[in-house]
Amino acid sequence: MSEINKYLNKIILGDNLEILDKMPPKSVDLIFADPPYNLQLKNDLYRPNQTKVDGVFDKWDKFDSMKNYDEFTKKWLLACKRVLKDNGTIWVIGSYHNIYRVGAIMQDLGFWFLNDIVWIKTNPMPNFKGTRFNNAHETLIWASQSKTARYTFHYKAMKAFNDDKQMRSDWYIPIASGNERLKDKNGKKVHSTQKPAELLLRIILSTSNVGDIILDPFMGSGTTGAVAKRLGRNFIGIEKEEYYVKEATRRIDKVRPLNPNLLNYKIESKPPKVPFGNLIEKGLVKIGEKIYSRDKRFVATVLANASIETDNGFVASIHKVSATLLNKQSNNGWKFWYVVRNNKMVSIDDLRQQYIKTYLNGKGLKKVNELFSVSEPETKYELTTDFLGE
Repeated sequence: MSEINKYLNKIILGDNLEILDKMPPKSVDLIFADPPYNLQLKNDLYRPNQTKVDGVFDKWDKFDSMKNYDEFTKKWLLACKRVLKDNGTIWVIGSYHNIYRVGAIMQDLGFWFLNDIVWIKTNPMPNFKGTRFNNAHETLIWASQSKTARYTFHYKAMKAFNDDKQMRSDWYIPIASGNERLKDKNGKKVHSTQKPAELLLRIILSTSNVGDIILDPFMGSGTTGAVAKRLGRNFIGIEKEEYYVKEATRRIDKVRPLNPNLLNYKIESKPPKVPFGNLIEKGLVKIGEKIYSRDKRFVATVLANASIETDNGFVASIHKVSATLLNKQSNNGWKFWYVVRNNKMVSIDDLRQQYIKTYLNGKGLKKVNELFSVSEPETKYELTTDFLGE
């Protein structure tokens, strides 16, 4: 049993520094941290109608000085850095009260910034005194362990999420309210800074994989754990307030994971690389036959070494020849050339897909690698019956 398994999918009661120190190094894939913001609120806040604002006046958000807050921040960030995998990433959320101090410390510790995301609240709390602009956003820093980390980012999936438009760094999401907001039996908020599930949905979907381990060192109301469980990830929560542990655990226990078939990143899958020569080796394209542009304006002959030759004697790859004919620097030959089959034009790209389906699925993959790999000098090349035309 792996040492990390005993921490999985539960909220651990205690001080996060002590617990993180016991966890194995380089053991988590993603961290979401929602630390105290050090809002420095001294007095109660009232609306114009004299009703009291249910703000953040919790003891855990109070620090004696900026120096103490900086020391606190450095300690928990160092502890998180130790348990984060080399290719893992960390998200830290904050407001103008703390995020700049947190960001500077993160850079001092060697984290490499990837993005800062602005969470624009579509339903922010008003500035009741009218003495400042309405504070309608919070900032998230997304960072990797180092500049060279090969971190996870599902770009295509998030583009599809955003209606086929590149997802931007400004996210319009409402604050947690209504039925989503955890409340006690008296209707009072369980946690003063509960984050919306929509926010964690984007973070976890975009920067982690199914089965990954996601750590939240300030678990609070349990949003990270709830969304992680729903999306087929493992989570580790740490929380020092017993009341929060109890309420968050109850919340997460009600969550049912999605069907694994719904969690695959099929849109991110890259097709295997297939050289044009592989089609010749399998007889899908014949040596000496003519290939055509779709309108038959251009024609070339397939040579034995997988190059093609035009009628005027120009010889190159399917890509280079098509680019030259079109007076372009480059062109995708797979989409340009066609062969004639049963008096119909068939794209060589369709033949490539046929090759992938026939030879690169399951057992066929091993066989093809054995026959045609160019990275293994000891490979014995054998000619197929299709190639010989037998």
